Amino acid sequence: MLYLVGTPIGNLGDISPRAVEILSSADIIACEDTRRTGLLLQSLGITGRLFSYHEHNKAARGPVLIGKMKEGQTVCLVSDAGMPSISDPGEDLVKLCIEEGIDVSVVPGPVACITALVLSGLDTRHYHFEGFLPSENGPRKKRLEALKKIRETIIIYEAPHRLNKLIEELIRTGFGGCRAAFCRELTKKYEQVLRFTVEEAEEYFRNTPPKGEFVICLEPVTEGEGAAELSEEDIDKMAKGLIESGLSTKEASSKIAEMTGLNRKELYNRIAKSHLKSRD
Repeated sequence: MLYLVGTPIGNLGDISPRAVEILSSADIIACEDTRRTGLLLQSLGITGRLFSYHEHNKAARGPVLIGKMKEGQTVCLVSDAGMPSISDPGEDLVKLCIEEGIDVSVVPGPVACITALVLSGLDTRHYHFEGFLPSENGPRKKRLEALKKIRETIIIYEAPHRLNKLIEELIRTGFGGCRAAFCRELTKKYEQVLRFTVEEAEEYFRNTPPKGEFVICLEPVTEGEGAAELSEEDIDKMAKGLIESGLSTKEASSKIAEMTGLNRKELYNRIAKSHLKSRD
């Protein structure tokens, strides 16, 4: 049998008595990072047989776990933090179990995306969980464009060293004026929820380096609005950011034209004039 066991996302006090009971009785505890899970088990007084199972070895390790469960062993699957199968390879193991007729049960626990959502102050009735965006430019751009069409609160995960890039991309996609909650250190002593528009976030994080993993809850773009309806000031900000990143005036105008549908020649003339003024 497979148990999906939720573990704390920051505060060890959030582990449930049932989770401790199931982990203590398991034959195998499959986890992303044996060192990290080992420390959790040690703090709970649990000695278990740890088995490495993560994104890079799931194809080889999944069938091994299936074999163990077919032999009658009980396997617990945990993630580094929160619920397994949410933005981790647990999803694949659950599918294998279903295909093989192996029972699956869940021991619920904390979930970062829901914790952030209820703290955000945004609509909690309808929401879209995106998780981590693709790292490759092509697929990433497609997902950002798809998010622009969603009319529900959007939940995104991001690492601190990529947060500023994400904010710039959201502004270019048309989310600049949307409200957002940037949540970090959830359930920990220094839990922080920063609520402002995406444009305001750009300025804040430019002066305050991001620290810790972030869960961003984002207000959707209003239907009928978006990049094509950006103000002249928004376009100037976009152009400035692109030029400062190393693009020429011509390249920046082409990029903005591609994103907004505005006339490339008119954009070029405006950007060139504005850029010259900024250097005077």
